[in-house]
Amino acid sequence: MPRRWTLTATILALAATTGIAVAQGADKVSFGTNWVAQAEHGGFYQAVADGTYRRYGLDVTIVPGGPNVNNRILLPVGKIDFFMSANSLQSFDAVAQDVPTIAIAAIFQKDPQVLLAHPGRGIERFEDLKKLTLFVSREGVVSYYQWMKRDFGFTDAQVKPYTFNPQPFLADKNSAMQGYITSEPYAVEQAGKFKPKMFLLADQGFSSYSTLIETRRDLVEKKPDLVQRFVDASVVGWYNYLYGDNRAANALIRRDNPEMSEAAIAYSIARMKEFGIVDSGDALKHGIGAMSDARVRDFFDKMVRAGVVKADLDYRRAYTLRFVNKGVGLDLRPKP
Repeated sequence: MPRRWTLTATILALAATTGIAVAQGADKVSFGTNWVAQAEHGGFYQAVADGTYRRYGLDVTIVPGGPNVNNRILLPVGKIDFFMSANSLQSFDAVAQDVPTIAIAAIFQKDPQVLLAHPGRGIERFEDLKKLTLFVSREGVVSYYQWMKRDFGFTDAQVKPYTFNPQPFLADKNSAMQGYITSEPYAVEQAGKFKPKMFLLADQGFSSYSTLIETRRDLVEKKPDLVQRFVDASVVGWYNYLYGDNRAANALIRRDNPEMSEAAIAYSIARMKEFGIVDSGDALKHGIGAMSDARVRDFFDKMVRAGVVKADLDYRRAYTLRFVNKGVGLDLRPKP
């Protein structure tokens, strides 16, 4: 298991070597990710590495997640201040379970969930995947696969368990497997020596936000300025990570997760740009992190039709637009 790191010492070392001023009296906050360090967390690491959080008066410690670490449960009990949530369904679940957390920004405009198929098998459209055996995880079966069944006619009979091991997919050319557009295609290319066909669920209408920033409702109520500064600095970090010099951030990622190679990081960044995972949709006008009532309602309605969430859920309590859509960082995007 990749080791966890506290980044304070690294921040100080970077400050000493790069000339970044370490502000006295900065607000100490902790941010928990939902998995081990990787490029998909890059903007947050960037804001640490280049001093953006410090310039916003924040002393941020990133607390990596992992297979045996559940940072999500640490947020409502006050052990961490912010959490990187996987998707909008987790925000809906918090409302259903009366957990006092709320989504305050959506870093990924597109959920990176993808289905991969073998090339040369006549699988050209998303609907063609109905011909195949599908390797889908238990979490996938109870979430996005219910939408696939409802809106596209996929069936339970074609599903086999996905155990986050690509070998069954590699061995069966009449199969497809789930993954993230930023990682599993790279793993397949390395192990199978071919480029898989890729079908991004977001491009088929799966309209969940992803990599959301969540915090506690009491923090929003009592310290809105701190929340705003964390959102704004994180957004700036993401612009700089995607379009600027991200070498220091990648060094921190690899220090937190030594198993992450430079090639894998480069692949993930390239795919995030190519498929508009971070900077697309409403983010093009309102800035990275953008959310809209219409988009959340659209996804909620789809999940209700698919039987994933209950129709009487007060989904509006799952998020707030108070801290986003302000155009922060738009000047950092390269001009066409």
